[in-house]
Amino acid sequence: MFKGFYNLASGMITHGKNLDVISNNMANVATSGFKEDCFTGQTFDEVMWSRVGNKEKIYTDIGGISYATVPSQLYTDYTQGAFDETGMPLDFGIEGEGFFAIQTGDGIAYSRAGNFTLDDEGYLTLPGFGRVLDINREEILLVTDKVRADDYGRIYTENGGFLGQIGVYEFADNGELTKNERGLFVGGGEPQLGTAKVLHGRVERSNVGMVQQMVKMMSTQRAYQSAAQLTKMYDQVMTHATTDVGRLQ
Repeated sequence: MFKGFYNLASGMITHGKNLDVISNNMANVATSGFKEDCFTGQTFDEVMWSRVGNKEKIYTDIGGISYATVPSQLYTDYTQGAFDETGMPLDFGIEGEGFFAIQTGDGIAYSRAGNFTLDDEGYLTLPGFGRVLDINREEILLVTDKVRADDYGRIYTENGGFLGQIGVYEFADNGELTKNERGLFVGGGEPQLGTAKVLHGRVERSNVGMVQQMVKMMSTQRAYQSAAQLTKMYDQVMTHATTDVGRLQ
């Protein structure tokens, strides 16, 4: 009797989590270097299939009936975003694969955002996160923002004095990276120095498409509302069933 109720309730939970992901994407549409998150779900019978077996670990199919929808995977789309030409001396963008390395209070994290600035001590910094690291994973001391840079991320003074080279790091599999609570990428094993072109005076936009996200939000909201309405109807049916059956007996 309660199978339909469980299906509807699980669908509401899954659609709610999807709405959270879509809302976060839309909130970061103007965040430099932000990468879109994508949500997928699966049915409960698929979860059970991967866990049912015996002591010899011989797993068997327990049936093809779907009992509920559950969250399955949250993955990140690393497609490169377009570039805005800002002309600012401390703005940088990566054309191709790779990430900037940022020294945070919790260790090294990685980002595609290149809207840098100088902190109080003159170090190149991603505001609110930490200092940018060079090809040797050392912090970059500039002191001044009157600089120029080449396509390798090498930074010079206006007179040609070398100040440092921004590190661009690549991972064997970006899919192994995870976003921390601050939106930076962590994990993924040991990165290697990349060869991507570094654009000076440009920053990468978010790769989130606002129109696509709005379409996803509307369709997911409709699905959520439908499940909510049907849940109310199903609750009424169950109430009548239990009360009426009781009277007949």
